Amino acid sequence: MPIHLRAETGDYAEACLLPGDPLRATYIAETYLSDFTQVNAERGLLGYTGSWDGKRVSVQGTGMGCPSATIVFEELVQLGVKRLLRVGTCGGLQPDHALGDMIVALSAVPADSTATHLVGGEPHCPTASWELIHEAVHVAKSSEQKIRVGPIVSSDLFYNPDAGQYRRWSSRGILAVEMEASALFTLGALRGVLTGCLLTVSDIVVESEFVRISDEELRDAVDRMTRVALATATAGD
Repeated sequence: MPIHLRAETGDYAEACLLPGDPLRATYIAETYLSDFTQVNAERGLLGYTGSWDGKRVSVQGTGMGCPSATIVFEELVQLGVKRLLRVGTCGGLQPDHALGDMIVALSAVPADSTATHLVGGEPHCPTASWELIHEAVHVAKSSEQKIRVGPIVSSDLFYNPDAGQYRRWSSRGILAVEMEASALFTLGALRGVLTGCLLTVSDIVVESEFVRISDEELRDAVDRMTRVALATATAGD
């Protein structure tokens, strides 16, 4: 039995959504899943398994940052999860971003230490699985959801003392900054599972200005993202 997810093999579906906020995992389960059961509460890492559109699916909170989230990713793989799809929020780095924009990540610059440790310090480009990228784009287009597709960056820092770093990332075409995807993509490559990341722009952090989304706007944007994520993660089931 894994140490931090007190579950048995089979308690989780092969497809699992991964919000950082455990309470968002509860919200997704209560709002979108039928016949769901709680499969983990250890350390407040709330996880649920149920059905969506007749397909079995799980949702598991990961907490914030690559180190703790990677523990969750590793243990989900141990428990038989094959498709891990992060659904989170991010800071938008491009001037034309709008609050609530949806991003499908292609790759995640590893501005964190966890992804680097996982590959022994060798150069590596953490990249999402094409199957999930392609499906997410297809689902979004079919439902007329506007999306941005491109690279993101995973940082160890939420309160970054280097204000100029956001500008440098933006100038290199990075769409957004968040805190977990680089480790997720790297672990997926190492463990042979599919990984992806959908993000909602909750903040805009370009041109020396910080703008935060309202709670109502965030809820609506997360709902749009969640519907795309559920269809993506369960495609083919």
